[in-house]
Amino acid sequence: MKKGMKRFTITLLAISLGASLLAGCSSGDQKDEANGKVKLELFANKPEVASTYKELIKKFEADHPNIDIELNLPPDADTVLKTRLTKNDMPDLMAIGGNATYGEVARAGALKDFSDSELVKKIQPVYIDMIGKLVGPEKKGIFGLPYVANADTVIYNKEKFEKLGVQPPKTWDEFIQIAEKAKAAGETAFYFTLKDAWTALPAWNALAANIVESDFPEKKNAGKASFQDNYGEVADKMLTLLQYGHKDNFGKGYGDGNTAFAKGQSVMYLQGVWAIPEIKKANPNIQLGVFALPATNNPEQNKLVSGVDVLLSMSKDTKHPKEAMKFIEFMMDENTAKTYIAEQSAFSTLKGVYQEDPIMEGIKANFANGAIASYPDHYYPAGMQAANLVQEFLIKKDKEKFLKKMDAEWDKVQNR
Repeated sequence: MKKGMKRFTITLLAISLGASLLAGCSSGDQKDEANGKVKLELFANKPEVASTYKELIKKFEADHPNIDIELNLPPDADTVLKTRLTKNDMPDLMAIGGNATYGEVARAGALKDFSDSELVKKIQPVYIDMIGKLVGPEKKGIFGLPYVANADTVIYNKEKFEKLGVQPPKTWDEFIQIAEKAKAAGETAFYFTLKDAWTALPAWNALAANIVESDFPEKKNAGKASFQDNYGEVADKMLTLLQYGHKDNFGKGYGDGNTAFAKGQSVMYLQGVWAIPEIKKANPNIQLGVFALPATNNPEQNKLVSGVDVLLSMSKDTKHPKEAMKFIEFMMDENTAKTYIAEQSAFSTLKGVYQEDPIMEGIKANFANGAIASYPDHYYPAGMQAANLVQEFLIKKDKEKFLKKMDAEWDKVQNR
């Protein structure tokens, strides 16, 4: 080959190589912006809300044809999110629970700070306070927007209450009297589903939130409180409730309970409002009501347990912050929020957006008057496995051993 031809060939190769490198960069961008569209991942933790999310995404995409939202609903979402945090692979958008996992991810500095966003002003302050406590005082900022609140309730069969001649109770004694009356009439008062350990927590949280001081976590960590000293009454009342269950309290799971309650197999169901859509699927004609479990004999002391069921956030390092923010703004619109809470029997955190379902009549006053308490277990150390410990206690019924174990597990996780 002649020298001039060699030079020409080398030059061509250099140009070709440069072009291929540029093409490689370009193709990476195309994965993000295929066909001129920005792709955003929406990571969510509630598979039962899939149909609602899909409907809302479809509406958003129709208004924003340059943005594609890809919904990701993995099993065990909390564990998946924490794993992705360690790999520096955070989703663009998140619709996750207001729990210890959120606090952990926020403390790690992976989420956008919404402190200066006008959207914060749309939210009831009580829920901003709740998620702030999850993050802790050492990290300043608002790293998620509380979107949907749930309610930990007693769901009851209105027809059965009418037959028993009873009204929703205001005190613990009245509550147990209804259970006694149901038992005397040959009815199952409560349908327990303790095959699934987590289903013990609605009753546990309702009792603890009203009996134990809300600053228990801080005092526990400071050595000034313990389960042994502060949770005895909660444990006793859990055992009392168990007396009014069915013959197989530990053999039935959550799905079984929804179906059984829908078929009239108990008078009451110790579950959150999230169970209502599933109950109504099994029996659209059932007449339901809800009330806050009256944990004490002081009606003014008894509060409804409500927490942030879904908060919206976004990665601090998303490549498309403007487009991600557009989706969050769409979700925070009042009409979008109304669609979500209507379909999911939930409560909006937004000021002036109310749940209109007549089933919820019994707890509307709690929201209106601010008679709300947060979920105690949301402030237990992540990894403590409180649900399994409570389930074990209800099986073995050894209160002293159980409370000691709760203290030991808390301390073990905190000292890791």
